[in-house]
Amino acid sequence: MMIQLPEKVRRIINTIMEAGYEAYAVGGCIRDSILGREPDDWDITTSATPGQVKELFSHTIDTGIQHGTVTVMLEREGFEVTTYRIDGKYEDGRHPKEVTFTPSLLEDLKRRDFTINAMAYNDEAGLVDVFGGEDDIKRKVIRCVGEPKERFGEDALRMMRAVRFSGQLGYEIEVNTSKAIRELNHNLIQVSAERIQMELVKLAMSPHPENLRLAYETGITQVILPEFDVCMKTEQKNPHHCYTVGEHILKSMEEIKPEKMLRLAMLFHDIGKPKTLTLDEKGVHHFHGHPAVSAKMARGILKRLKFDNQTIYFVTNLVKYHDYNIKPEPMYVRRAIMKIGEDIFPLLFEVKAADLRAQSTYMRREKEEKLKNVYEVYQQIISERQCVSIKDLAVTGKDLMEEAGMQAGPELGKMLNRLLDFVVEDPSRNEREILLKAVKEFK
Repeated sequence: MMIQLPEKVRRIINTIMEAGYEAYAVGGCIRDSILGREPDDWDITTSATPGQVKELFSHTIDTGIQHGTVTVMLEREGFEVTTYRIDGKYEDGRHPKEVTFTPSLLEDLKRRDFTINAMAYNDEAGLVDVFGGEDDIKRKVIRCVGEPKERFGEDALRMMRAVRFSGQLGYEIEVNTSKAIRELNHNLIQVSAERIQMELVKLAMSPHPENLRLAYETGITQVILPEFDVCMKTEQKNPHHCYTVGEHILKSMEEIKPEKMLRLAMLFHDIGKPKTLTLDEKGVHHFHGHPAVSAKMARGILKRLKFDNQTIYFVTNLVKYHDYNIKPEPMYVRRAIMKIGEDIFPLLFEVKAADLRAQSTYMRREKEEKLKNVYEVYQQIISERQCVSIKDLAVTGKDLMEEAGMQAGPELGKMLNRLLDFVVEDPSRNEREILLKAVKEFK
């Protein structure tokens, strides 16, 4: 197996080897190279100690020197170079209490999480694949290095990483690795919300977001997202649906493009359905008010997982309005934009379309036709730059104070909103003179 190392990576490896030490590119970059993908970054592992590495290069940064990592800078580009090591006891489910440097590449590879991430390469030795990572790539399998319980005992987040890699690569999780996750999933309670968030987003953004089902089947979501487990068990006896709430959520995530806000919106858009479930006299399920309940729950979950405010804003609003009924007529579409917000509204078309594609075929054509008509009206409103917000009005608050004698304060804000309402009804009214005249009439 020949791997084309980037020129700078080869230069670092050769410099270290010419000084009498071993050095290899290692980990994810080797996996991606075998898969024919462009690696995001190149990690290098070596028998040289951090001090010895620093002596060989003019510009280095001590990024994790206590764990053996030095960043070598070549023409403003950084490459992490880490000394072969054996990890000591993991006391916090993430970090080893101490690390011991070792002259053995094998010992270093033994501590890595999965076989596909435990391969090393240099031009002299070729591919070093002690644990069958290349075969597992061919078999499309995620398998722990050595004993799965030990690997997951060292860092519980590796259980989520297994599912995430299955989503990114479309691989199955090997039987013993999956069994160990089922037995140890409770240890995820030790892992910080920020790390769980990162893995959840990577899975949601992957080519196979539906592999969140594996997280459910192995008990991971029971710990990190118990609300989703309830959805997986909630049926939808309704002509508009053909899946459980959870399976509908997974299908809708598949049906939308891999952008963070959109995939998360689909993950949470129906999360409140189990709480709103009612059964009518004909045995049909209804979920009245579920968008508002889902938005409230989504906010709570996103805060619990330490998401940033911008993500919380976009996701909760997309969830809140995902089922909002909009008539395909200009005035109603303008009112919807005004209510929902100019930033949220265009994303809503993708959310609604994905939601439809994850439902039953009952009335689907009519629903899609209506959505298409709303979109066409929206495009017309945008192309004609029709007024849908206070900032688009032909008058400002300052104008109302100077021309209509209004004072700064709540009344001024109310008047601007009333003028916006007036203009949204009929865009031709958005003229300075018309609006100033309207102010006098409204007063």
